Amino acid sequence: MKTLQHIGIGLFFTALVIFTGMLGLNNYEFKADAISIENVHHADVIKQKALEYEIYNTTYKSSFAAESAFKNVLNSAQKTLEENFKNGIAPEGVSEWDYRMGNGWIKGYSNSHVIAAANGPIKKSPMQFFLLTFGLAILGGLLFIIPKFSGIEGIKNNSIYHHALTRGLTFRWKALFLSATTLGVLLYGISYMGYNLLWPIITAVATLVIMALVIYKHEDKENRPARSSSPDITGWLGMIAGVYFIIFYILLYWMPQHITAWTDMVSPISQALSGNGASQWFLYGLMYSVIVIVMGLRMLAKYRHNKYQIWRTSSVMFFQTAFAFLIPEILVRLNQPWYDFKNIWPLDYDFFFNYNLNELTQSGGLGIFMLVWGILLTLIGVPLFTYFFGKRWYCSWVCGCGGLAETMGDPYRQLSDKSLRAWKYERYIIHGVLLFAVIMTLMVLYSYFSGNSQILFLNSDNVRTWYGFLIGSAFAGVVGTGFYPLMGNRVWCRFGCPLAAYLGLVQKFKSRFRITTNGGQCISCGNCSTYCEMGIDVRWYAQRGQDIVRSSCVGCGICSAVCPRGVLRLENGSVDVDSRAMELRTIHVAEGDVRLLD
Repeated sequence: MKTLQHIGIGLFFTALVIFTGMLGLNNYEFKADAISIENVHHADVIKQKALEYEIYNTTYKSSFAAESAFKNVLNSAQKTLEENFKNGIAPEGVSEWDYRMGNGWIKGYSNSHVIAAANGPIKKSPMQFFLLTFGLAILGGLLFIIPKFSGIEGIKNNSIYHHALTRGLTFRWKALFLSATTLGVLLYGISYMGYNLLWPIITAVATLVIMALVIYKHEDKENRPARSSSPDITGWLGMIAGVYFIIFYILLYWMPQHITAWTDMVSPISQALSGNGASQWFLYGLMYSVIVIVMGLRMLAKYRHNKYQIWRTSSVMFFQTAFAFLIPEILVRLNQPWYDFKNIWPLDYDFFFNYNLNELTQSGGLGIFMLVWGILLTLIGVPLFTYFFGKRWYCSWVCGCGGLAETMGDPYRQLSDKSLRAWKYERYIIHGVLLFAVIMTLMVLYSYFSGNSQILFLNSDNVRTWYGFLIGSAFAGVVGTGFYPLMGNRVWCRFGCPLAAYLGLVQKFKSRFRITTNGGQCISCGNCSTYCEMGIDVRWYAQRGQDIVRSSCVGCGICSAVCPRGVLRLENGSVDVDSRAMELRTIHVAEGDVRLLD
């Protein structure tokens, strides 16, 4: 069995090397008939400058060289258009920014034309490369996972804190990654926002305020909350994996022109499903679904002694594959809007953006149904389902983010920070994100109905652009998944997801769900706390015999699954819904009488 698993690891890393090396196989060549720009004023000048810079029929060996050459053309065209407008050469009746070329236009033109200029062996034989990457990776994963079904049932720690992949980072390395990521996001955000400093400065100030509130508020030097426990030696394999994930997400979100080899590889699959060529988002959706399915099998093998885990894992595999990937692509094939029926505002933060509202309202009966479905799910579905089942109905059974965290992220769940300080950061950050999402959405809706994007001194377009960059991309992707091997698998769900914050508020104060404890049987082994991905010190509650009612708990049930004594149970009870969030409680249970004692 070990030999089979070693072969599987070898096949997986072979596929990973090929997948990464593919990025250097394409060459790039701009052709006159391939430069397609709808704005005729831009198009004429750009084509003229392209002739001057002699980029036509020149072969570039890398996407970076091609991008640099085309940006030189665009920058020169931008200057010419600005001079023409200042000198009154622009056609009459054309507004300034319909004629001039802003920095946003340059970025869009550059990305789309570098992608169109790509050529090479992958475009000629995409399915061969698909089999060499996805195919080998899937086969390797299955060879590694299948032997696990024949092992002894039950949870074993298996030296998770000693392995170089799952040990985690020392405090200094963790602080370095957090600091570098925060600084990098802010600096890139300045460029992303067209060198508008307002929103990066607001974010930096908010970050400093939260740090001050957590570290210094109501704390003296002798009574500060403890920082997180960290290993003495950093898990170097985990750090390498984290860096790879972070680079992948940076390319995916902000530099798609540099991953044309990957999108070319999956284009035939995209054509078969939706009738369109693949974008980076199709690539991501396909990868996401494959990973959830393969690593979901690993979850089924690991937790096969627990029916709850079997059903829960099967559920997230189904919802990710069917609702988040296949159904939206088939809708596009049928000339309907791309729509994920399980996505909910505010996680689906662009649901109320004007382009989405226009697309849904102009798509006939199905589009109107999608719009009404999304609104009802947010306003009625979330509180109703959360009242009966807690936030686990979504976060652990339906959500794609949770599905990836529970499957691919499961080996890193023990790295979640259990310290009091981390919990304080969690409360400020996640509810701050929810507040940001609400304000942004209200501004967007005001602009949609009024036609005015300026609200006091703020522009709703800038607000939603910054939210999409900071929360929708940097936090949810780069940090949320890239930090799996560094800080645990639910960093996004715990600290950043606004929907998790919304669900959590309902769960804590008005839900039947709780995890009950039988403190008399607890042997303080700590398995429950070790495996809690949401940073809850479950053992602390179990030792006191206190029910666990935390807004962050996603009800994954792993704490119960790994408990050797059956101390923990996931329950939906209606006896004390209004009082169960009290810090200390004593419940009197007698025949025909269950009541809370003061």
